[in-house]
Amino acid sequence: MKKFKFLSLPIVLVVIAGFFSFNNPDERYFEITKNLDIFATLFKEVNAFYVDEINPNDLIKTGINAMLASLDPYTNYIPEDDIEDYRTITTGQYGGIGAVIGRRSGKNMILMPYEGFPAHKAGLKIGDEILKVDNVDVKDKTTSEISQLLKGQANTKLTITIKRYGVEEPITLELTREKITIDNVPYFGMINDDIGYIKLSDFTTNAGKEVKKALEHLKKEGAQKIIFDLRGNPGGLLNEAVNVSNVFLNQGLEIVSTKGKVTEWNKTYRALNQPADTEIPIAVLVNGRSASAAEIVSGAIQDYDRGVLVGQRTFGKGLVQATRPLTFNSQLKITTAKYYIPSGRCIQAINYSHRNPDGSVGVIPDSLKSAFKTKNGRTVYDGGGINPDIEIKPPMPAPITISLVSKGLVFDYSLKYYHEHETIPPAKEFKLSDEEYQDFVNWLSDKDYDYTTKVEKTIESLRKSAKSEKFYEKIKEEIDHLESQVMHNKKQDLMEFKDEIKSMLEQSIAEHYYLMKADFECSFDDDVQIKAAIDVLNDQPRYSALLTSAKE
Repeated sequence: MKKFKFLSLPIVLVVIAGFFSFNNPDERYFEITKNLDIFATLFKEVNAFYVDEINPNDLIKTGINAMLASLDPYTNYIPEDDIEDYRTITTGQYGGIGAVIGRRSGKNMILMPYEGFPAHKAGLKIGDEILKVDNVDVKDKTTSEISQLLKGQANTKLTITIKRYGVEEPITLELTREKITIDNVPYFGMINDDIGYIKLSDFTTNAGKEVKKALEHLKKEGAQKIIFDLRGNPGGLLNEAVNVSNVFLNQGLEIVSTKGKVTEWNKTYRALNQPADTEIPIAVLVNGRSASAAEIVSGAIQDYDRGVLVGQRTFGKGLVQATRPLTFNSQLKITTAKYYIPSGRCIQAINYSHRNPDGSVGVIPDSLKSAFKTKNGRTVYDGGGINPDIEIKPPMPAPITISLVSKGLVFDYSLKYYHEHETIPPAKEFKLSDEEYQDFVNWLSDKDYDYTTKVEKTIESLRKSAKSEKFYEKIKEEIDHLESQVMHNKKQDLMEFKDEIKSMLEQSIAEHYYLMKADFECSFDDDVQIKAAIDVLNDQPRYSALLTSAKE
């Protein structure tokens, strides 16, 4: 009987799914009973007669996941073993050392110690190779496996053995794990004399308080305009989306409403508190990875004409999830409703299972969209994300830049530079000289960073097609001539894309000195969306016109 204790999990889920499937109660309960009987009989037969021994946990989990995947991507089964990871995602808290780890150049390394937490206080640095955790050799372990070794109950001790650049002997450090709370606002600061910048990366507990605190701090520093960065923000707690919106929107205003099958769960969420500022001009940065709660905030700001949205269309996730307890300490995260922003539109992508490779929504025909109005009468549409008022597409990096970053050469050189230079100017001001860039070019001379451009791939495809269709001999000379014209030259590309590569290098180097702060401050001069936001905030007539007319 032990092998079948997990049958209660699919039974619960099938009952939930089947309960609403039929109008006639007798028909519904017959179908439930029939399908549960089929499932139990099938599982028993597979367990008894399949050629190899099966793992009941894995098989049931596969069945559950396949069933839920047929509904939507956000309805998930969370077994007991994954509960802690789920809590980390929803609360931003875990017990550990406070560091991002990853693999570079075939080695497990510290990529970013969080300032003020055990890893940083113990002196761990970016680029330290992790050799052992509590005397467990981690050379061949995955990043996930090492992460599990580093996590644990707060106030418990662990030892970590590292290999540091330029130091021959391994270094062993003792750390005490702490309760790590990941900030929703990892950075805020002044871009120039009168424009402040706030980055919101998550919507876990206290997101609203953190944004309010950042805004108040920036205003004291002289901020008269704000760039609010929601790019890459995957969302989180719905009540925190309301709290963040409330920072900029008046008390009592509707922020979002939810509507689902269980009508008694339908609810309208309003701003409950006094706002921090309802007048300061705002430019909200969004992209195709701004989702869920990030779309509630950006949508509410757009619907009330409170600020200008800059960037790309958002992800298009207008579904609300709730967690339901299951047996054996497991849980079901289930979509219970769709949410609607103040204009009345739902930003849920009409077909969320078909997306572009970057996760963004594909083209949606106008015939499938409905028009809505903002407070000032601007026309906005539903059907798949929030469209920005100013559309800005970031430039694609050159193939050589992608190659240098992906092969770890930018990281390796920044590590070398850090250990050869005691200090650098502040991240906002740090620039590599032409001589230093040439040193990087010389350092690359014996490194492998070959790459193929899109044009070269197209020519190679043309050559293959010509051969298969028997035209090759007739056009061989033309193909060879075209190939000779576009064949990349690595040394030439290092000069042609010098500014782009230097920017990547400067950010990577500055991280060693200023940690996460450098990621943001180094981007202020080069980020096309930030530049566009600065431009519109500095042009008050244009800013005002955008809030009373169609997007640009």
